[in-house]
Amino acid sequence: MALTSLKERVRAAASTASTEDIRHDRGEDVEETPAGHDQAASGVDWIGLYRAEVEAALPKHISADLFFAALRPTLPKLRNCTPASVLQAVITCARFGLIPDGTQAVITADDRIATFIATYHGYIDLMYRSGLVKSVVTGLVYEGDDWNWEPTAPAPLDFTHRPDVLASKKDRGVPLFAYAFAWLEGGVRSAVAVVTHEDAEETRDEYSRAYQRAEQTGAKNSFWHTHFDDMHLKTAVRRMAKLVPKSAELRALVAVEQAAEDGKPQILAAIDPETAALEADARQAAKAAEASQDRPVPRLAVKGGRSRAKPRRRNRDRNKR
Repeated sequence: MALTSLKERVRAAASTASTEDIRHDRGEDVEETPAGHDQAASGVDWIGLYRAEVEAALPKHISADLFFAALRPTLPKLRNCTPASVLQAVITCARFGLIPDGTQAVITADDRIATFIATYHGYIDLMYRSGLVKSVVTGLVYEGDDWNWEPTAPAPLDFTHRPDVLASKKDRGVPLFAYAFAWLEGGVRSAVAVVTHEDAEETRDEYSRAYQRAEQTGAKNSFWHTHFDDMHLKTAVRRMAKLVPKSAELRALVAVEQAAEDGKPQILAAIDPETAALEADARQAAKAAEASQDRPVPRLAVKGGRSRAKPRRRNRDRNKR
């Protein structure tokens, strides 16, 4: 089905939502009953009334029955969310063909607004679908692991990671950094994206409004609170995605998640991915331009000094436990 047709059906399905509801202003009274909702319907089963709209959004290779089976356990957790936001989050998830089972994607409640969030597995799945990426490797490097990173060395000698998979979590120590790289069509490998623990915390503190709200309210229930390692890996995968050829769909996914952080409807980006991708590129270019004006003059490296933010090479000859 054409995107314009899908856009019309989505707008019709959410026609009873007020402008304030669509805009996702939090804390205001909004209409609690979507169009065509049967008052006798139990719980949040009303989403089934929009099965046709969800099926229209799903790619052909995704089973609607599988999608709804994965969605059903999530719906009770969204009881306090506005119906329009639930409908839009569900259709947005369907638009990208990701299953809301907690592996590829989740739909979570964020201050009465249902929000679609792709996991790092979901990002990787979209990379594979593009046909441009053949393999993605990502992981966490722990204190007890054997690893080496030399960005100036030729691939694949620039990065190696040999985890001690038989060691206990206690013996492996704390995570030092997350990494991600991709093998592309023709056997070319991308650069390695490295995100230290400190980098991840800075990204969380600066860009995640869900985390900020959870901190302010004391709920501490954002994904950064409950699944820090997964978000750490996702940050590395998203950074790596900038280093490989991107489809319009992958760029649209970035725009959709940014819309959620900005308090804007995700569905508008999901049903018009090409426009969303162009807008996302324009915003990134504007940010880069602003940053170049504000960036201080870099300090010269001190001979023998070490950067606190960069990973250090582990000693390969350390005593084995």
